[in-house]
Amino acid sequence: MCSSNTATIEPYTFRRVFERINPKEFEQCFRNWVQSLVEKLGVEVVAIDGKTHRGSYDRESKLKALHTVSAWACENRLILGQTKVNCKSNEITAIPALLETLDLSGCIITIDAMGTQKSIAEQIIAGNADYIFSLKDNHPTLHQQVKNWFEIAQSLDFKGVDVSISQRVEKGHHRIENRTCYTVPVSQLPALHEQNQWAGLTTVVMVVRKVQHWNKTTHEVQFYLTSLDSDANKIGSAIRQHWGIENSVHWTLDVTFHEDECRIHSMHSPQNFALLRRIALNALDREPTFRRSIRQKSRRAAMNDQYMVSVLAASIANYSPLL
Repeated sequence: MCSSNTATIEPYTFRRVFERINPKEFEQCFRNWVQSLVEKLGVEVVAIDGKTHRGSYDRESKLKALHTVSAWACENRLILGQTKVNCKSNEITAIPALLETLDLSGCIITIDAMGTQKSIAEQIIAGNADYIFSLKDNHPTLHQQVKNWFEIAQSLDFKGVDVSISQRVEKGHHRIENRTCYTVPVSQLPALHEQNQWAGLTTVVMVVRKVQHWNKTTHEVQFYLTSLDSDANKIGSAIRQHWGIENSVHWTLDVTFHEDECRIHSMHSPQNFALLRRIALNALDREPTFRRSIRQKSRRAAMNDQYMVSVLAASIANYSPLL
């Protein structure tokens, strides 16, 4: 009888706890822990991107799905922070709020087109960091200017232009990807649209990707704005690392932790559980003795108490401040 009551009560107890935990204070505890790791490891490239938690909506209550913005330290494979996007806003307001909570001095911050905003560029430069912004049609005049200039310069083989070029070929997953990065100082271009309003803007970038699949070949051209000096190797490497937040974070959260399938939606629960998954991902990634996938590590931790202790020990190693 006692066992039956416990089994009945426990899920509701967890639900009530996570409904009422203040998500801002919970996130601050998370950032305190991560900051202690960052100080030991050092961080260079930080990717910022948003994710919709598709299962967290509630149609009856007209509650939209939770959308969060996360910061990911690419080389160190650490989620640095998370901020909720207001249901009546978008990532343009959430990214500055996330940046305010993090010390990213000396880092290179990569952001997709949604975050390519003059105010965000100014905030990053004021924080003694650099940025690489994806340039797309949400800035139509500037995007068309940069695109036209690169098309003409490339047709002339960049004659008389101070251009840095880096080429990389990667094979895997039944495909061959040929990626060429061109970087040019903005001083080499005619005055760009509202150029002076982009704080720290130093270089424009074109990345050409040609991917050979078994049955087709795709071709993609992407443009970027950056405060970094023209160095195709360095900038191209940072752009490649940005995709780690999609492949190593968002994909893992959906496939391993089934985040999009989670139907938790009451009060603060969606935001708190989202953060809990990110804490778990960081902790499992830092455990070095069992060299397997996150899914395999998670299952082993669930079934082996000794391994669970190893995961917890790795996650708190070198951590001295109290949460």
